[in-house]
Amino acid sequence: MDNEIARDYDGLRMTRHRIVLGLAAVSLMVPVACAPLLPEPPETTVAPTGTVAENQVSVAVPLMDMTANDRYEGADGGLYGKGLNTPPPGHRDAALRELAKIRPLDAQGRYSPDGKIVLISIGMSNASQEFSVFKRLADSSSEKASSLRIVDCAQGSQTARIWATEDQPWQVLRQRLQAAGVTLAQVQIVWVKQANSQPTRPFPAEAKELQAQLRVIMRRLTEECPNVKIAYLSSRTYGGYATTGLNPEPHAYESAYAVRWLIQDQTSGDPALNYNPDAGPVLSPLLLWGPYLWADGLNPRSDGVTWGPGDFSIADGTHPSDSGRQKVAEMLLDFFETNDLARPWFLQSP
Repeated sequence: MDNEIARDYDGLRMTRHRIVLGLAAVSLMVPVACAPLLPEPPETTVAPTGTVAENQVSVAVPLMDMTANDRYEGADGGLYGKGLNTPPPGHRDAALRELAKIRPLDAQGRYSPDGKIVLISIGMSNASQEFSVFKRLADSSSEKASSLRIVDCAQGSQTARIWATEDQPWQVLRQRLQAAGVTLAQVQIVWVKQANSQPTRPFPAEAKELQAQLRVIMRRLTEECPNVKIAYLSSRTYGGYATTGLNPEPHAYESAYAVRWLIQDQTSGDPALNYNPDAGPVLSPLLLWGPYLWADGLNPRSDGVTWGPGDFSIADGTHPSDSGRQKVAEMLLDFFETNDLARPWFLQSP
Protein backbone atom coordinates (compact mmCIF):
# COMPACT_ATOMS: atom_id res chain seq x y z
CA MET A 1 0.00 0.00 0.00
CA ASP A 2 2.21 2.89 -1.18
CA ASN A 3 2.01 6.36 -2.62
CA GLU A 4 0.23 6.37 -5.91
CA ILE A 5 -1.38 9.51 -4.60
CA ALA A 6 -1.58 11.68 -7.70
CA ARG A 7 -3.71 9.45 -9.88
CA ASP A 8 -7.38 9.70 -10.70
CA TYR A 9 -8.48 6.14 -11.31
CA ASP A 10 -11.92 4.75 -12.10
CA GLY A 11 -13.33 8.26 -12.35
CA LEU A 12 -13.12 8.75 -8.59
CA ARG A 13 -12.47 12.17 -7.22
CA MET A 14 -9.38 13.07 -5.24
CA THR A 15 -9.29 14.98 -1.99
CA ARG A 16 -6.48 17.14 -0.78
CA HIS A 17 -4.75 16.24 2.46
CA ARG A 18 -2.06 18.33 4.05
CA ILE A 19 0.69 16.82 6.11
CA VAL A 20 2.55 19.02 8.56
CA LEU A 21 5.76 17.82 10.15
CA GLY A 22 7.46 20.41 12.36
CA LEU A 23 7.75 23.51 10.22
CA ALA A 24 7.59 21.64 6.92
CA ALA A 25 4.36 21.18 4.98
CA VAL A 26 3.87 18.64 2.26
CA SER A 27 0.76 18.55 0.09
CA LEU A 28 -0.49 15.39 -1.56
CA MET A 29 -3.58 14.03 -3.18
CA VAL A 30 -5.53 11.17 -1.62
CA PRO A 31 -7.96 8.97 -3.52
CA VAL A 32 -11.48 8.41 -2.30
CA ALA A 33 -13.32 5.36 -3.53
CA CYS A 34 -16.23 3.04 -2.97
CA ALA A 35 -15.69 -0.66 -3.60
CA PRO A 36 -16.44 -4.06 -2.05
CA LEU A 37 -14.93 -5.02 1.30
CA LEU A 38 -11.30 -6.21 1.02
CA PRO A 39 -11.69 -8.98 -1.56
CA GLU A 40 -9.08 -11.71 -1.50
CA PRO A 41 -6.48 -11.25 -4.26
CA PRO A 42 -5.20 -14.14 -6.35
CA GLU A 43 -2.63 -16.30 -4.58
CA THR A 44 0.03 -15.38 -7.17
CA THR A 45 0.56 -11.80 -6.15
CA VAL A 46 4.18 -10.87 -6.86
CA ALA A 47 4.20 -7.53 -8.65
CA PRO A 48 7.26 -6.46 -10.67
CA THR A 49 8.70 -3.09 -9.73
CA GLY A 50 6.69 -0.36 -11.41
CA THR A 51 3.60 -2.50 -12.02
CA VAL A 52 1.32 -1.13 -9.31
CA ALA A 53 2.90 2.30 -9.13
CA GLU A 54 5.16 4.40 -11.29
CA ASN A 55 5.71 7.37 -8.99
CA GLN A 56 7.06 7.59 -5.46
CA VAL A 57 5.23 10.30 -3.49
CA SER A 58 6.16 11.11 0.08
CA VAL A 59 3.29 10.65 2.54
CA ALA A 60 4.69 11.39 6.00
CA VAL A 61 7.48 10.64 8.42
CA PRO A 62 6.98 7.28 10.15
CA LEU A 63 5.41 7.71 13.57
CA MET A 64 8.35 5.92 15.18
CA ASP A 65 10.76 8.49 13.67
CA MET A 66 8.83 11.59 14.74
CA THR A 67 9.91 13.50 17.83
CA ALA A 68 7.86 15.15 20.54
CA ASN A 69 8.20 18.42 18.62
CA ASP A 70 7.20 17.04 15.23
CA ARG A 71 3.58 17.26 14.17
CA TYR A 72 1.22 15.44 11.85
CA GLU A 73 -2.05 17.37 11.70
CA GLY A 74 -1.32 18.63 15.21
CA ALA A 75 -0.39 15.22 16.66
CA ASP A 76 3.12 14.64 18.00
CA GLY A 77 5.44 11.73 17.28
CA GLY A 78 6.37 8.44 18.90
CA LEU A 79 4.43 5.20 19.14
CA TYR A 80 3.45 6.00 22.72
CA GLY A 81 3.35 9.76 22.22
CA LYS A 82 5.73 12.54 23.28
CA GLY A 83 8.34 11.13 20.90
CA LEU A 84 8.58 7.85 22.87
CA ASN A 85 8.65 4.41 21.25
CA THR A 86 8.62 2.50 24.53
CA PRO A 87 5.82 2.29 27.10
CA PRO A 88 5.77 4.85 29.90
CA PRO A 89 7.29 3.45 33.13
CA GLY A 90 4.00 2.68 34.85
CA HIS A 91 2.63 0.83 31.84
CA ARG A 92 5.87 -1.06 31.39
CA ASP A 93 5.70 -2.22 35.02
CA ALA A 94 2.12 -3.33 34.47
CA ALA A 95 3.19 -5.25 31.36
CA LEU A 96 5.89 -7.06 33.34
CA ARG A 97 3.27 -8.09 35.90
CA GLU A 98 1.00 -9.43 33.16
CA LEU A 99 3.92 -11.26 31.55
CA ALA A 100 4.58 -13.03 34.84
CA LYS A 101 1.04 -14.43 34.75
CA ILE A 102 1.47 -16.11 31.37
CA ARG A 103 2.11 -19.81 31.81
CA PRO A 104 0.93 -23.08 30.25
CA LEU A 105 -2.76 -23.80 30.77
CA ASP A 106 -4.85 -26.92 30.29
CA ALA A 107 -8.04 -26.93 28.23
CA GLN A 108 -10.03 -25.54 31.16
CA GLY A 109 -7.60 -22.68 31.71
CA ARG A 110 -5.85 -24.09 34.76
CA TYR A 111 -2.09 -24.11 35.14
CA SER A 112 -0.46 -27.30 33.91
CA PRO A 113 3.20 -27.92 33.11
CA ASP A 114 1.95 -29.90 30.12
CA GLY A 115 -0.49 -27.18 29.06
CA LYS A 116 -0.39 -24.68 26.23
CA ILE A 117 0.21 -20.96 25.77
CA VAL A 118 -1.81 -19.85 22.75
CA LEU A 119 -1.04 -16.86 20.53
CA ILE A 120 -3.70 -15.84 18.00
CA SER A 121 -4.11 -13.13 15.39
CA ILE A 122 -7.14 -10.90 14.88
CA GLY A 123 -7.63 -8.82 11.77
CA MET A 124 -8.44 -8.81 8.07
CA SER A 125 -6.98 -10.56 5.02
CA ASN A 126 -3.65 -8.73 5.09
CA ALA A 127 -3.12 -9.75 8.71
CA SER A 128 -4.04 -13.37 7.96
CA GLN A 129 -1.69 -13.60 4.99
CA GLU A 130 1.19 -12.13 6.97
CA PHE A 131 0.54 -14.05 10.19
CA SER A 132 0.30 -17.38 8.38
CA VAL A 133 3.84 -16.89 7.08
CA PHE A 134 4.99 -15.84 10.55
CA LYS A 135 3.48 -19.02 11.98
CA ARG A 136 5.50 -21.14 9.58
CA LEU A 137 8.70 -19.30 10.49
CA ALA A 138 8.03 -19.47 14.22
CA ASP A 139 6.99 -23.13 14.23
CA SER A 140 10.22 -24.06 12.46
CA SER A 141 12.37 -22.20 15.01
CA SER A 142 14.14 -24.24 17.67
CA GLU A 143 14.04 -21.17 19.92
CA LYS A 144 10.23 -21.02 20.19
CA ALA A 145 8.82 -22.20 23.52
CA SER A 146 7.62 -25.80 23.28
CA SER A 147 4.37 -24.89 25.06
CA LEU A 148 3.50 -22.14 22.57
CA ARG A 149 0.79 -22.80 19.99
CA ILE A 150 0.15 -20.26 17.23
CA VAL A 151 -3.26 -20.03 15.53
CA ASP A 152 -4.14 -17.62 12.72
CA CYS A 153 -7.62 -16.27 13.49
CA ALA A 154 -7.45 -13.23 11.21
CA GLN A 155 -9.81 -13.55 8.25
CA GLY A 156 -10.28 -12.24 4.73
CA SER A 157 -12.74 -9.36 4.34
CA GLN A 158 -13.30 -9.15 8.11
CA THR A 159 -12.56 -5.50 8.78
CA ALA A 160 -12.50 -3.81 12.18
CA ARG A 161 -16.08 -2.70 11.63
CA ILE A 162 -17.20 -6.30 11.18
CA TRP A 163 -15.19 -7.64 14.12
CA ALA A 164 -16.76 -4.94 16.30
CA THR A 165 -20.38 -5.43 15.21
CA GLU A 166 -20.91 -9.00 13.99
CA ASP A 167 -20.52 -12.48 15.42
CA GLN A 168 -19.29 -14.21 12.26
CA PRO A 169 -15.54 -13.62 12.72
CA TRP A 170 -15.75 -14.78 16.32
CA GLN A 171 -17.47 -17.98 15.22
CA VAL A 172 -14.62 -18.64 12.81
CA LEU A 173 -12.12 -17.86 15.59
CA ARG A 174 -13.70 -20.56 17.76
CA GLN A 175 -13.66 -23.04 14.88
CA ARG A 176 -9.99 -22.42 14.14
CA LEU A 177 -9.00 -22.89 17.76
CA GLN A 178 -10.94 -26.15 17.91
CA ALA A 179 -9.30 -27.34 14.68
CA ALA A 180 -5.89 -26.55 16.20
CA GLY A 181 -6.67 -28.64 19.28
CA VAL A 182 -6.66 -25.73 21.73
CA THR A 183 -9.37 -23.83 23.61
CA LEU A 184 -10.49 -20.27 24.21
CA ALA A 185 -9.33 -20.64 27.81
CA GLN A 186 -5.74 -21.23 26.65
CA VAL A 187 -5.49 -18.03 24.60
CA GLN A 188 -3.27 -15.56 26.48
CA ILE A 189 -1.63 -13.45 23.77
CA VAL A 190 -3.04 -11.75 20.68
CA TRP A 191 -1.57 -9.91 17.71
CA VAL A 192 -4.06 -7.37 16.39
CA LYS A 193 -3.82 -5.67 13.01
CA GLN A 194 -7.09 -4.02 12.02
CA ALA A 195 -8.30 -1.61 9.35
CA ASN A 196 -11.46 -0.60 7.54
CA SER A 197 -12.26 -0.53 3.85
CA GLN A 198 -13.21 2.56 1.89
CA PRO A 199 -11.99 5.27 4.30
CA THR A 200 -12.80 8.72 2.90
CA ARG A 201 -12.95 11.26 5.71
CA PRO A 202 -10.02 13.49 6.62
CA PHE A 203 -7.93 13.01 9.72
CA PRO A 204 -8.81 12.31 12.47
CA ALA A 205 -12.32 11.01 11.67
CA GLU A 206 -11.39 7.60 10.22
CA ALA A 207 -8.69 6.99 12.83
CA LYS A 208 -11.11 7.89 15.62
CA GLU A 209 -13.68 5.45 14.28
CA LEU A 210 -11.07 2.70 14.10
CA GLN A 211 -10.03 3.49 17.68
CA ALA A 212 -13.63 3.12 18.87
CA GLN A 213 -13.97 -0.20 17.06
CA LEU A 214 -10.74 -1.47 18.58
CA ARG A 215 -12.16 -0.71 22.03
CA VAL A 216 -15.19 -2.89 21.28
CA ILE A 217 -12.98 -5.65 19.89
CA MET A 218 -10.82 -5.66 23.02
CA ARG A 219 -13.90 -6.07 25.19
CA ARG A 220 -15.27 -8.89 23.06
CA LEU A 221 -11.84 -10.53 23.13
CA THR A 222 -11.85 -10.69 26.93
CA GLU A 223 -15.35 -12.18 26.85
CA GLU A 224 -14.33 -14.87 24.38
CA CYS A 225 -10.87 -15.56 25.84
CA PRO A 226 -11.11 -15.05 29.62
CA ASN A 227 -7.39 -15.64 30.23
CA VAL A 228 -6.03 -13.26 27.59
CA LYS A 229 -3.31 -11.12 29.12
CA ILE A 230 -1.62 -9.01 26.43
CA ALA A 231 -2.57 -7.71 23.00
CA TYR A 232 0.23 -6.50 20.73
CA LEU A 233 -1.10 -4.09 18.12
CA SER A 234 0.27 -3.12 14.73
CA SER A 235 -1.07 -0.58 12.26
CA ARG A 236 -1.07 -0.83 8.49
CA THR A 237 1.78 -1.16 6.05
CA TYR A 238 2.28 1.43 3.32
CA GLY A 239 -0.76 2.23 1.18
CA GLY A 240 0.63 4.49 -1.49
CA TYR A 241 0.73 1.89 -4.26
CA ALA A 242 -2.99 1.17 -3.93
CA THR A 243 -4.96 1.01 -7.16
CA THR A 244 -8.34 0.81 -5.41
CA GLY A 245 -9.98 2.62 -2.52
CA LEU A 246 -9.71 -0.33 -0.10
CA ASN A 247 -7.36 1.46 2.28
CA PRO A 248 -5.04 3.91 0.52
CA GLU A 249 -2.86 6.65 1.91
CA PRO A 250 -2.98 8.66 4.04
CA HIS A 251 -5.44 6.38 5.87
CA ALA A 252 -2.97 3.50 6.08
CA TYR A 253 -0.49 5.83 7.80
CA GLU A 254 -3.13 7.38 10.03
CA SER A 255 -4.28 4.02 11.39
CA ALA A 256 -1.26 4.15 13.70
CA TYR A 257 -2.91 7.00 15.58
CA ALA A 258 -5.94 4.81 16.30
CA VAL A 259 -3.60 2.30 17.95
CA ARG A 260 -1.69 4.96 19.84
CA TRP A 261 -4.81 6.71 21.15
CA LEU A 262 -6.24 3.38 22.30
CA ILE A 263 -3.09 2.55 24.26
CA GLN A 264 -2.93 6.07 25.68
CA ASP A 265 -6.51 5.75 26.89
CA GLN A 266 -5.52 2.62 28.77
CA THR A 267 -2.38 4.18 30.27
CA SER A 268 -4.56 7.10 31.40
CA GLY A 269 -6.74 4.72 33.42
CA ASP A 270 -9.82 4.44 31.19
CA PRO A 271 -12.06 1.92 33.03
CA ALA A 272 -13.45 0.69 29.69
CA LEU A 273 -9.95 -0.65 28.94
CA ASN A 274 -9.20 -2.03 32.40
CA TYR A 275 -6.96 -5.12 32.43
CA ASN A 276 -6.39 -5.32 36.21
CA PRO A 277 -8.92 -7.43 38.15
CA ASP A 278 -8.00 -5.56 41.32
CA ALA A 279 -9.20 -2.30 39.72
CA GLY A 280 -12.60 -3.51 38.55
CA PRO A 281 -14.13 -5.59 35.76
CA VAL A 282 -11.56 -6.74 33.21
CA LEU A 283 -12.65 -5.36 29.84
CA SER A 284 -9.41 -5.50 27.88
CA PRO A 285 -6.04 -7.20 27.79
CA LEU A 286 -3.05 -5.02 28.52
CA LEU A 287 -2.22 -3.16 25.30
CA LEU A 288 1.24 -2.77 23.80
CA TRP A 289 2.62 -1.89 20.42
CA GLY A 290 3.78 -4.83 18.38
CA PRO A 291 6.05 -4.17 15.41
CA TYR A 292 5.37 -0.87 13.66
CA LEU A 293 5.05 -1.81 10.00
CA TRP A 294 4.64 1.43 8.08
CA ALA A 295 7.42 3.06 6.08
CA ASP A 296 7.15 5.84 3.50
CA GLY A 297 7.41 3.67 0.42
CA LEU A 298 10.95 3.54 -0.89
CA ASN A 299 12.10 6.23 1.55
CA PRO A 300 13.98 4.28 4.27
CA ARG A 301 12.90 4.86 7.84
CA SER A 302 15.48 5.02 10.64
CA ASP A 303 15.94 1.24 10.79
CA GLY A 304 16.16 0.93 7.00
CA VAL A 305 12.71 -0.57 6.36
CA THR A 306 11.14 0.34 3.01
CA TRP A 307 8.14 -0.80 0.96
CA GLY A 308 8.48 -1.23 -2.78
CA PRO A 309 5.82 -1.93 -5.44
CA GLY A 310 6.90 -5.56 -5.55
CA ASP A 311 5.86 -6.01 -1.92
CA PHE A 312 2.19 -5.70 -2.92
CA SER A 313 -0.37 -7.54 -4.99
CA ILE A 314 -0.49 -6.77 -8.67
CA ALA A 315 -4.29 -7.00 -8.33
CA ASP A 316 -4.82 -4.03 -6.05
CA GLY A 317 -1.50 -2.70 -4.69
CA THR A 318 -2.96 -3.21 -1.22
CA HIS A 319 -2.68 -6.85 -0.20
CA PRO A 320 0.86 -8.10 0.37
CA SER A 321 2.71 -10.08 -2.25
CA ASP A 322 4.86 -13.03 -1.23
CA SER A 323 7.74 -10.68 -0.44
CA GLY A 324 5.44 -8.38 1.54
CA ARG A 325 4.11 -11.26 3.61
CA GLN A 326 7.63 -12.45 4.28
CA LYS A 327 8.72 -8.98 5.34
CA VAL A 328 5.95 -8.60 7.91
CA ALA A 329 6.44 -12.18 9.12
CA GLU A 330 10.12 -11.54 9.76
CA MET A 331 9.33 -8.29 11.59
CA LEU A 332 6.90 -10.19 13.82
CA LEU A 333 9.39 -12.95 14.50
CA ASP A 334 12.15 -10.49 15.33
CA PHE A 335 9.82 -8.56 17.64
CA PHE A 336 8.70 -11.60 19.62
CA GLU A 337 12.24 -13.00 19.85
CA THR A 338 13.96 -9.78 20.93
CA ASN A 339 11.48 -7.48 22.67
CA ASP A 340 11.78 -7.84 26.43
CA LEU A 341 8.01 -7.45 26.80
CA ALA A 342 7.38 -10.44 24.54
CA ARG A 343 10.30 -12.84 24.61
CA PRO A 344 9.58 -14.33 28.10
CA TRP A 345 6.59 -16.30 26.75
CA PHE A 346 7.83 -16.71 23.17
CA LEU A 347 11.27 -18.20 23.71
CA GLN A 348 12.10 -21.57 25.20
CA SER A 349 15.00 -19.97 27.09
CA PRO A 350 14.36 -16.20 27.32
